[in-house]
Amino acid sequence: MKNQRRFVLGLALALSAGLAAQDLDELRALLRNRTEEARKALGIVAGLVDATGERFAAAGATAPGGAAAPDVDTVFEIGSITKAFTSLVLADMVVRGEIRLDDPVAKFLPPTVKVPGRDGREITLLDLANQVSGLPRLPDNLKPADLGDPYADYGPDRLYDFLSRYTLTRPIGERYEYSNLGVGLLGQALALKAGTSYEEMVRRRVLEPLGMTDTAITLPEALKERLAVGTNPMLLPAKYWDLNVLAGAGALRSTARDMLKFLAAAMGLRESPLRKAFDLMLAKRRPTGTPDLDIALGWHIWTKYGTEIVWHNGGTGGFRSFAGFMPGKKTGVVVLCNTSFGVDDLGLHALVPQWPAPLLEPVAGHKMNAARLEVF
Repeated sequence: MKNQRRFVLGLALALSAGLAAQDLDELRALLRNRTEEARKALGIVAGLVDATGERFAAAGATAPGGAAAPDVDTVFEIGSITKAFTSLVLADMVVRGEIRLDDPVAKFLPPTVKVPGRDGREITLLDLANQVSGLPRLPDNLKPADLGDPYADYGPDRLYDFLSRYTLTRPIGERYEYSNLGVGLLGQALALKAGTSYEEMVRRRVLEPLGMTDTAITLPEALKERLAVGTNPMLLPAKYWDLNVLAGAGALRSTARDMLKFLAAAMGLRESPLRKAFDLMLAKRRPTGTPDLDIALGWHIWTKYGTEIVWHNGGTGGFRSFAGFMPGKKTGVVVLCNTSFGVDDLGLHALVPQWPAPLLEPVAGHKMNAARLEVF
């Protein structure tokens, strides 16, 4: 009986690996389509993780005119996927008893800052993480000196000035509204509570415990050498972004290899001291107003095709990203792109084959460069 069980388990793993190989072949074709045929993106790396291990594929180039293909250790800006890291820190602080989800954010800001409230209610940390605070997507005093790097000169003084004079236009908690301002404020408040910078807080509480050695905001020279060149929709170089005081909304840079460590820990495929915090993130959810879409702490959750998909995407001036997983099947996907071109469909299709990810029309007269397709 024991040998029979081993045989059945081995057969199941073999079939799973075979199906994964077929899925990866299709994903390779999609990456090649986006980069070499349709020429919508300069370079893309995708990584998949499940109980059988990790698989990677990549296509395109790390820089305009370059011959080097991106790989598992190429560094990309991940944009708003940073919000999941910010909310993980929040959840970890709650689990440790350092703060409460219903704490007003004003509790952690300088006393001179007047945070707007309404109807006798204050904006809480949970409101910010669930994106129901009533704060707008962006502050009205965001007036970039450099449109190519729009947040670089938006520091604490400007954030505090906005909060102190803004009047909420609807009740707190009434409805979901995606807000870079709100989650950036959350990151700033948590960093003040931790008594350190946002980057240092995330490094100590998330990156080090998960062994994510290639994820940072300020890159050391070794990571700068692996940083892809971001490009605009015309595939011309774009500036890297500095999120300044709103770092918690989108400042992190990472690799496909590191991001799979994050997803594997989130799904419970690897042991982590953040297990309870990851669980809390998904426990605190509410509807967004879009059918089949909820918001949790830092994650969005689609309920489609009979399964739950936990995900977040990201974008900066020259990068796009997607990270998602299915808790029930313990399968995760990350897609990183060094062009301002959406990759959500690639990630969602890799998780759920029914999700549409059509081939794009090839550029007329363009000859594909197969040498730029790499698989890991």
